[in-house]
Amino acid sequence: MTRRRSRWVLIALVLLLLALDTYATHALLTSRYTGCNDFYPRWRGAQLYWRTSLNPYSDAATRLIQQDMYGRPARPDEDQVQFAYPFYVVFLLLPLVWLPYPWVQAVWMVLLEAAVVWGTLLALDLTRWRLPPWLWGLTVLWGLFFYHNARTISLGQFAGWVFLWAMGTLWALRARRDILAGVLLALTSVKPQMSVLLIPALLWWGWRRRRRRFLAAAGLTLALLAGLSFVFLPTWAGDMLRQIRRYPSYTSIGSPVWVITRHYLHLGPLGEGLPAAALLLYLLWELRRLPHAPADSDAFLWLVGMTLVVTNLIVTRTATTNYVILYLPLFLALAPLARRYGNGPVLASFYLLSAAAVWWLFLATFNGRTGSESPLMYLPLPLGVLGALLLVREQAIATGHANGPGSSSPTRVRHQNPY
Repeated sequence: MTRRRSRWVLIALVLLLLALDTYATHALLTSRYTGCNDFYPRWRGAQLYWRTSLNPYSDAATRLIQQDMYGRPARPDEDQVQFAYPFYVVFLLLPLVWLPYPWVQAVWMVLLEAAVVWGTLLALDLTRWRLPPWLWGLTVLWGLFFYHNARTISLGQFAGWVFLWAMGTLWALRARRDILAGVLLALTSVKPQMSVLLIPALLWWGWRRRRRRFLAAAGLTLALLAGLSFVFLPTWAGDMLRQIRRYPSYTSIGSPVWVITRHYLHLGPLGEGLPAAALLLYLLWELRRLPHAPADSDAFLWLVGMTLVVTNLIVTRTATTNYVILYLPLFLALAPLARRYGNGPVLASFYLLSAAAVWWLFLATFNGRTGSESPLMYLPLPLGVLGALLLVREQAIATGHANGPGSSSPTRVRHQNPY
């Protein structure tokens, strides 16, 4: 069998598996229980727009979504289930607005499963880990059932897609597929709180490295998404900002920095702002190295990883589902242990222990009365990854730089592959 034919056979098998998974998910789960509560307001908003021309940001659309989810208008202290996403989400969801929601939910959950697992495997590949089949299988299971992954899938969070698109961007930059990288980076703007620092960091890197096709693809894709949104709904930007401004009034948990300073230490806004500003200034100081780092170096991955960690530590509003994007710096930080003790012992131990520990913490702190996570759940992964990245900083940064800022043909520094 030729390589090309083998690829098509593999694609057909994957599509068949996804179809069977969708059918089983519908039959056993979504036809009986309605879920994906974080996804439903976006899908319903898109459906209302395409099928009735109703502005998804309007109070009328919000009331309809609330009626669907609560059977009544939402109380002021409840999630207002607003659309609250960039308008171009309606373009991504257009194929799904014509289906009944139980089938939509099944399709979305299965696609998110694929996105989270694929993103996890790409993160491993970016760190150049080569695994035996049994470890690949264990990685897939961890990608499905680790707390942050499972919560992303069960809530229908766009975080799973942003994770995949971000890992795909880094993979495409390494492979010098700059047009693909630019398109994928632009798509991460669907959930801006996950990519608010990543997008400008990578665009600055691309400008200094003279990766013009990457910059053009990212800029044109963002312009197309925003431009089409203004064509279809001229008021969308102001409408979205209006809903975003309302968001803090009914959300009780902010960033990890907020959890530590405001929730546990009972400090004021200044007490939260100072450590957040310090983390941002530290990141900017580190990012001075970014233009010198080739896309296939550990230095580049470390700097991108630190960007992702700081983002999740300081953004005004984050969620534990967003932490899936931290798997790249997590794997990078595990690399020294793998070099010393072997891939199998390190990854297998980490998968089992991390899954058990985080699920135990969730069950031990879950608020059954309100059905919400404890603020404590926001701390272990980002703080743990931050500490681990700092421990491996010198080794990662020392793996080689290009000739200098703006070098169009950087000289790749040869070093032994530690993985």
